[in-house]
Amino acid sequence: MKPHAEIRLLPDPAGGPAGADGPVRTVQAAELVMPIDYVERSWQPEYLERLARAYWAYLERVSLGALRVVYAPDSRTVVLFSRRLPLLRFRRPAYVTGPGLGQVTWPIERGLLVSPMGRGQGQLRISIRRIEEGAAPAGKARVLVSAEVANFYPGLRVGGPLARLGASIYNQTQMRIHVFVTHGFLRSLANLDLPPSKVGIYAPDPS
Repeated sequence: MKPHAEIRLLPDPAGGPAGADGPVRTVQAAELVMPIDYVERSWQPEYLERLARAYWAYLERVSLGALRVVYAPDSRTVVLFSRRLPLLRFRRPAYVTGPGLGQVTWPIERGLLVSPMGRGQGQLRISIRRIEEGAAPAGKARVLVSAEVANFYPGLRVGGPLARLGASIYNQTQMRIHVFVTHGFLRSLANLDLPPSKVGIYAPDPS
């Protein structure tokens, strides 16, 4: 029988609607109950690389191809239809692994959706950690998977007298879309089927 995870979406523990100034922070998280043998792989760099690829692949799929992720040795860029419309450019991801914890972080560099004052600031981070407290069914374990955007300055939130209007537009458009997509990505993890990484830095040597 194919492995499967039970998913429970959790309330956003931080952030909320963006104000007229300051950085934005938002966190979407889910609790997964899945087989222990699968959990033990979760802290390996290869797994994190595939989890990162699953996020970008879901973004491309849910947008019906309108959004694409362009890979380069030192960056990942989300574009709208064409490289001429770079919405978000991230520097290359950083991976952290350890017992019961894995993280992949993309520093935000620039893009059409980033305010000029926010260039080179902010980050997107996907984390997975084992939940030690509480019981789990026999042969299974509980993990927390979260996707966090922190210290982000949205380009839609213009300054000056239009700051409040810009914040309202951002909250009703970009933030809503981000939350919708991220919740969909978290739900998609139920099948425990992660695609191979396009970069494959940590892929095992087939030899």
